[in-house]
Amino acid sequence: MVDQGLTYLNLMLQNKAEFILTYNETLKDVLHSKDVDWSQSRVAFVSPSFTDNQISASDFKDFGIELWEIKQFENNTISINTIKKSSGAPSIKPLLENSDSLKEVKENIKVYTEEDHFSNGSDYIIELYEKFKSSILNLTDGIEIQPQKYYIAFKKGSNISDIEIQKKSLKVFINAKIGSLDDPKGLVKDVSNIGHRGNGDYQVQIENDKDLEYIMSLIKQVL
Repeated sequence: MVDQGLTYLNLMLQNKAEFILTYNETLKDVLHSKDVDWSQSRVAFVSPSFTDNQISASDFKDFGIELWEIKQFENNTISINTIKKSSGAPSIKPLLENSDSLKEVKENIKVYTEEDHFSNGSDYIIELYEKFKSSILNLTDGIEIQPQKYYIAFKKGSNISDIEIQKKSLKVFINAKIGSLDDPKGLVKDVSNIGHRGNGDYQVQIENDKDLEYIMSLIKQVL
């Protein structure tokens, strides 16, 4: 499965123009190759189930492959479950080091980690991030952390909040449409008409933890 996934990724990266053409023709859209972040390309395998060997073989922390189990039951109920990476998942980089045939994957694909974002902030801001991270994870069970290129996403199905680590502050985005959030303190900023990297129409700039509990009450509204 790993070899298959790597081959798919490599072929796509070698044929970007053809991929964009197919995308535009299929969706009747106008997407330009320069507007695509190819480093975030992923391969998703979908099946009613995966064997333990298949799950183990794809368990690399920095490899853009996803396993999705989708089952349909007699009452037309559909369950969708993503197979999570294990906490001790190794890096795939050693397997790619001496492979000339997978040059495009080696040079283009990037899976981000929290540590990639820590270089943007001071020790104090990283400590502040850890406080907000812990508080968000404690809001409810099943919240997942997915670092992206520009921010760290907190997801439960979809993004509920994103945090962008800056040198002297945190930008916290709340994934709600403008007008839907009850914010009696007027703490959050409307960014619905402003270019921004996180998801949602609300943003709050944070330099300390004095409003931590209140901000958690805002994030909780989108759960």
